[in-house]
Amino acid sequence: MTEFDGRLRVLGQTGFPLGVEIDLKTDRMVVTTGGQKLADWSLADIRITPTSSGFRIEAEGEEVILNVTDSEAFTSAIGNHLIEL
Repeated sequence: MTEFDGRLRVLGQTGFPLGVEIDLKTDRMVVTTGGQKLADWSLADIRITPTSSGFRIEAEGEEVILNVTDSEAFTSAIGNHLIEL
């Protein structure tokens, strides 16, 4: 599985998270919402860290929290790009 549904919020944001679709084809993470691309990151250029509230993603000077509906499959799909603490 390389496509996931999730919720995305900017770290420290108090509003509701944004419903997103995550595509992990090849070595990129593409995040869209309502058919609009929000992000297109090379997995080599971002840090993905599991947390108690989802996955913290650091990319392009920003930090976001991503919650996915199937965290085990997402962890498997990102493989060695996951940074364990």
